[in-house]
Amino acid sequence: MSLKYMGKIWLNGRMIQADEARVSAATHGLHYGTGVFEGTRSYMTGRGPALFRLGDHIKRWFASARVYGMEIPYSREQLIEATHEVVERNGFGDCYLRHLCFYDSGSLGIRAKNPLGAAILAWPWSNQHGDKGLEHGVRATVSPWRKFSSSMMPTTAKASGQYLNSRLAVDEAASRGFDEAILLNVEGDLAEASVANIFLVRDGRLITNDERSSILMGITRNTILELARDRRIPTEVRRMSLEDLFTADEIFLTGTASEVVPVREVDGARIGNGGRGEMTAELQAAYFAATHGLDARREDWLDYVGQRAVMAVR
Repeated sequence: MSLKYMGKIWLNGRMIQADEARVSAATHGLHYGTGVFEGTRSYMTGRGPALFRLGDHIKRWFASARVYGMEIPYSREQLIEATHEVVERNGFGDCYLRHLCFYDSGSLGIRAKNPLGAAILAWPWSNQHGDKGLEHGVRATVSPWRKFSSSMMPTTAKASGQYLNSRLAVDEAASRGFDEAILLNVEGDLAEASVANIFLVRDGRLITNDERSSILMGITRNTILELARDRRIPTEVRRMSLEDLFTADEIFLTGTASEVVPVREVDGARIGNGGRGEMTAELQAAYFAATHGLDARREDWLDYVGQRAVMAVR
């Protein structure tokens, strides 16, 4: 991911050039990770750029803020409008967006309640694992780092400091030559990948876990479950063990950055056919059809840039 093509960003209610953005070295969020964020995507469609499930991302952003006692100082409608403007003013089609709210400078005490800053950034970025990963799959390893439980930190919130856990896991995996890390929870069951949810396929059934396994309730995860329901694919939501992982016919990961990426190997063990399995391919194709405006049943997931009608926040 490169930020060199980032142009204009929205910061505290104003559109400015990205290289003009400044925060103090005393910003509380830099010292303590006191921020909440969202990753969102815009996709080019036949009707121009469209933000995918923007209302759901904004809703989750506000929910994460509430968990940490933060009151985002803008309305949902203002932030939706600002997101449109960032994509439109930069002339982007396909791009990734980051929504961030953080405690700004004022005091560096752990109890400080500083003013809140808010930013929306966008830049061209295809996929976390690249086109090769989407087609041929990635190599994963079970991380020695465990995913923290909800008794330690709120696993369903998307907060800045929490992602040190993911960074430790993915850096350790990379040091051993793997593309991705799979984290277990404190009970030893499957939790999630570094920044993605996990799906398994076995005997024609789609299997994934939920918040009881210390996962972030991903919007892409929910999208795949909805698309599977459209296709009447049998689905189980339950805890998943290491045995489930290594005996799966297919494995794939889902997330805004990852989209829908197959896992071809875990710790040297080939998964299924060693590539993209049939159900993974079907759901991946369905996902990209929905994101690119090719699924009429899922038009409500798209917020077309430039039309400026503020969408309903579900």
